[in-house]
Amino acid sequence: MMSRMDEKQLKTEISELKKSKNALILVHNYQVMEVQEIGDFVGDSLELARKAVEARKPLIVFCGVRFMAETAKILNPQAKVLIPRDDAGCPMADMITRDDVIELKQKYPDAVVCSYVNTNADVKAETDICCTSANAVEVVRSLDNRRIIFTPDRNLASFVREKVNTEIIPFDGYCYVHTRFTPEDIKLSRQAHPDALVLVHPECNPEVVHLADEVLSTSGMLRFAKNSSAREFIIATEEGLIERMRNVMPDKRFYSAGRAHFCFNMKKIRLEDVYLSLRDEIYEIEIDPEVMRRARGSLERMISLTS
Repeated sequence: MMSRMDEKQLKTEISELKKSKNALILVHNYQVMEVQEIGDFVGDSLELARKAVEARKPLIVFCGVRFMAETAKILNPQAKVLIPRDDAGCPMADMITRDDVIELKQKYPDAVVCSYVNTNADVKAETDICCTSANAVEVVRSLDNRRIIFTPDRNLASFVREKVNTEIIPFDGYCYVHTRFTPEDIKLSRQAHPDALVLVHPECNPEVVHLADEVLSTSGMLRFAKNSSAREFIIATEEGLIERMRNVMPDKRFYSAGRAHFCFNMKKIRLEDVYLSLRDEIYEIEIDPEVMRRARGSLERMISLTS
């Protein structure tokens, strides 16, 4: 465990290295607070994808999980992209493979493939258009096709299906963190905090989503809480966002829906990891050029709809 002095020194050294190397540090909302505090930008997948496109820095340090760092590399191939922990993966992204997508395309040759950004680069390369939890409905509504293969999250697919007049063919993937929230968690939380609004991430199971006051991405939750006149909120998403909300809005109260749930891969990155990755430029994201070219098309089509 670092002492406060150690943490302060690490933050100073990271800041100096960032300046000397002209680097950009991007941080996801689920990262531990000490890492969020040294980020040039903290946000959700869509916001971070946009920042990767806009970045004019030769070096990007991406504090998130691997598919996010891959996305930054795909969208900004000239930059050197580092991930501070090489073992920070995403179990949901690993549930689907390139071969799974090819098999679905063969089974439904008239369908368009829409993949959540929570997928690895080779899956994006077989995808027609990507989406995030913030823009999935908007992306699917933009497609003329009446049949959509939606990968890999079955719960986000279910949420989208209820909002569009389109056949959705879901892949059977899921987020192990969000599926831990239960209807009983929501009901008991409402009883404990009757004045609170319930904000739920669309990766939660449908029976939990249906109990929400609002269904939002992580940054959507943050914006909603900032703009709302409500003073209390029950949050069904990874605990890292709840910690950020408490820091950003100390005058409001935020409660986890039931017990707090953590993404252990998101919590792997610590200040020392960021420092070492930046100092030694280790754990560079490398992707096959053809895979990167094809994956970029699916991401750019998404961004062009939501810029």
